[in-house]
Amino acid sequence: MVKSLALQNELARQYGTCVFDVTLDCEDGAPVGGEVDHAFMVAALANQAYLASKNIANGAVARVAARVHPVNHPSFESDVEIIVGRAGGALCHLMLPKVESVADLDRAVSAVDSVWRAADRSGFLAIHALIESPLAVQRVAAIAAHPRVQSLSFGLMDFVSAHGGAIPASAMGLSSADSGAEFDQFNHPLVVRAKLDISSACHAAGKVPSHCVVTEFKDLAAVETAARRASQAFGYTRMWSIHPDQIRPILSAFSPRDDEIELASAIICAAKAIAWAPISVRGKLHDRASYRYFWQVLERAHQTARLGHDDPAQAFFVG
Repeated sequence: MVKSLALQNELARQYGTCVFDVTLDCEDGAPVGGEVDHAFMVAALANQAYLASKNIANGAVARVAARVHPVNHPSFESDVEIIVGRAGGALCHLMLPKVESVADLDRAVSAVDSVWRAADRSGFLAIHALIESPLAVQRVAAIAAHPRVQSLSFGLMDFVSAHGGAIPASAMGLSSADSGAEFDQFNHPLVVRAKLDISSACHAAGKVPSHCVVTEFKDLAAVETAARRASQAFGYTRMWSIHPDQIRPILSAFSPRDDEIELASAIICAAKAIAWAPISVRGKLHDRASYRYFWQVLERAHQTARLGHDDPAQAFFVG
């Protein structure tokens, strides 16, 4: 956790914006019997990261979240009381694991809001949820539509484990070049269906779909290839990492290419100059339907610090 926070600070200074979130984990990170102490540590780390980001001249505030225990775990309430109570103002969101229903979300939101109000904070804390079981996938449209949900993530390993051996262990990883016949996380039908259902539900509800981890963290080329596939073939706009070394390959895969950014800038700037009427660029007609797409390319370029400082489209992101 400390290494990830340090890398976040480093890249924020380098790129001038916070380019990835750090999620401090209480669910799998806390030792059995040490949940309370672990929650206090997470709260302290979140506050420290928030204060440290204030020293970055460009004002790139740290994006730090916390993953608490599931709502039916004995430590859920104490996690919320400690972390939201002591460090809620330093968090960008709270991650809820093993959400299986709207009722789970309602229970969690009630607990979070109670602690949030007791701390006399304004607004509310965003909620991200992990979809990790066949039942959750079956109900994912309703979960995604919940007004407090900002993003859904796919919990691959728990999803595979929930099938009682019906899905092979290979589906939790990536197939190597010499084992193409194995089912991996990108070709097992049940896993693929779950990924697509989650992504589609998020886009339908205007929420952010976040792809699962790749455990092969030593093979950075494989990480980047998987991230690009998650983005381009499965419609995910974010992705989890399990090691700081995976951050840069994931950012690279989810960032638009230089030629895409150049084209998007040319189209959007030209369209604005004639009040968004139809235009022709490089022999192709563009109108408001395609403007929407190319604007999203510019947004992604800006969010991943790929939009050049001298690019005329920078004017859209000033002030």
